[in-house]
Amino acid sequence: MQTTTRLVTAIAAVVVYVALLLAITAGIDLRESNAFHDAPAQYAAFVAALDRADANGTRAAADWFYEHGSFRSKAEVSISLGAGAADEGNADLARRFTDDVAEKIVQDQRMFDDRAADAWGRALPWLVAGTLLTAAALVLRHRRRKANAEVVDLVLQYVPPRPWWRRPVFLVVNAVGYTFLVVGFLAVVAATRAYELPWAARGLILVGGIAALPIAYYVLRHSRPRAARSAAQALRNDWRAPVLYLRGFGDDQDAAVVDELPGALSAGLLSIHSREEHLIGALGAFGPVVAVGRPGEPLPHLGAARFYLPGDDWQTGVLKLMGLSQLIVLRLGDGDGVWWEVDQARATQPPGKLVLLIPGDRPDLAERLDAHLPVPAEAPTVPGKWTSAVVVFAQDRTPRVQPVGPLPGDKKLPGSAVFYVAQAIQLALQQTGARKRALGPRTNSHLLAVYGKVLLLAPAVFLVVHFLRLVFLW
Repeated sequence: MQTTTRLVTAIAAVVVYVALLLAITAGIDLRESNAFHDAPAQYAAFVAALDRADANGTRAAADWFYEHGSFRSKAEVSISLGAGAADEGNADLARRFTDDVAEKIVQDQRMFDDRAADAWGRALPWLVAGTLLTAAALVLRHRRRKANAEVVDLVLQYVPPRPWWRRPVFLVVNAVGYTFLVVGFLAVVAATRAYELPWAARGLILVGGIAALPIAYYVLRHSRPRAARSAAQALRNDWRAPVLYLRGFGDDQDAAVVDELPGALSAGLLSIHSREEHLIGALGAFGPVVAVGRPGEPLPHLGAARFYLPGDDWQTGVLKLMGLSQLIVLRLGDGDGVWWEVDQARATQPPGKLVLLIPGDRPDLAERLDAHLPVPAEAPTVPGKWTSAVVVFAQDRTPRVQPVGPLPGDKKLPGSAVFYVAQAIQLALQQTGARKRALGPRTNSHLLAVYGKVLLLAPAVFLVVHFLRLVFLW
């Protein structure tokens, strides 16, 4: 259903865009047709001004025909020639040019009316198709919302209230920030590579790009946490059972690090997304990813959609969500709560549901895990790695360990640290029968979505300009 919903929604968006463009064009043609119905009165004003030898009057009438006619208007051509002759004081020549304007006006009106009718004839099928597809997308969206109703009701108990307007407003601010980011970075890349441009032009482009990047950084730093979806919103927008991401709150600082993307400069890309955001992009292949937020934090960390459990009874909420989730991804840490979650997930959930992430700099955590397992996992730890190994469990509950690359002998891949973590999760889950593919490339889904949305601004701006033309008849 998820694939069908996205496909229908995408097709509906394209059809509605084309339908709106055609409808606006038809509206412009209709306004031009209606406006040209005043042509006989303007022609009469032209003749009266010509009889009075009023050059200003003939020019005013000619200007009206120029503004309301088109390059195909026969009457406009004759009036223009007549006005030119009148400006030179040759009234007889002006009359000869405009004697048959009345008949040409009738022809022009028929031409305008036919063009408007043809335009609406093209637009109506698209409007009907767009309406039907939009209705289908809304029905599928409603069914999608019902799919996770139980878990949404549970999470809503723990989602703090916030003003309804905050997310829409900061989504707009986000769009502005991302536009500055993409345009600024591409400007810097273009200025350093467009050798055929003059030095002055390259310098201006470079200065503009350098100025845009810090603006984008500060705008997005302020707006992105305020535009983040809550756990309830993330679950409503997806029919799939959620992925529960558990970790100690002390891990949030390391997870918020923005790693450099290998080859980013050569590819013309720039990322401001954190490790957790990249990881959640990969886990999104399974379903919406939710996590418990740190109690009292003013703004959520970016990545998994947050909800907040009461400090005195947080275990109840975690246990309920474990049961409703299709996958539990748990990053080991120091807190006793993390190890309680490890024990509860192993004791109450199917073995293929749990994925453990072992930090690279913490061999003590790997040893502590072995103490909790009947069969030691003996997961390797590698200093300097954010995550060094992934542990899953077979049906007999024996641990299976997948080291996080790049490993000796691996082919060189253009991946960030999280890329290799996602790849290890994919390989580990294959051992339990889960066949999700391309988790590594999905770590950049946030980045690609940003560039895609910015590129979509071009047709959106074109549509807005076209609409303004209809409103003001430019």
